[in-house]
Amino acid sequence: MKTLVLVRHAKSAWGDPTLADHDRPLNDRGRRDAPEMARRLRERGVVPDAIRASTAVRARTTAEAMAAELDLPAEALLLDERLYGAGPDTILDVVAELGEEAGTVMVVAHDPGMSDLAYRLSGEIEHMPTCAVAEFRFAVWSWSELADADAVAVHLDTPH
Repeated sequence: MKTLVLVRHAKSAWGDPTLADHDRPLNDRGRRDAPEMARRLRERGVVPDAIRASTAVRARTTAEAMAAELDLPAEALLLDERLYGAGPDTILDVVAELGEEAGTVMVVAHDPGMSDLAYRLSGEIEHMPTCAVAEFRFAVWSWSELADADAVAVHLDTPH
């Protein structure tokens, strides 16, 4: 079994119009929601072996806050520039590169790619609001099999 956890980055700040999109930080709500969503994951017994996150500040900060709340070692989190603005196929490509020893993996990235992938994998999750966590369980041995597999369990949690 493999478990894929998709996380849309937490709410970001729009207060500084001079910042590039890639550099926007989390706002107060985002900084509150990220550890809360990680705590809920842990309560359900879902703790990732690895996290892959977009290099954008808001995604990286979300991933760091969640990793800290889940007591993951620093090496569990890797940033991947391909996840910035990535569509579903690119996200699945990043996941397919993971080693088989990882049973549960979290990806922290952006919309519309996260919502599009959540819908593709579930047929029911049409939109992931900021800091939403979508969990998919698959009866597969390899991460590379996800693109053609049907999820055997789906769970969506949102901060509000």
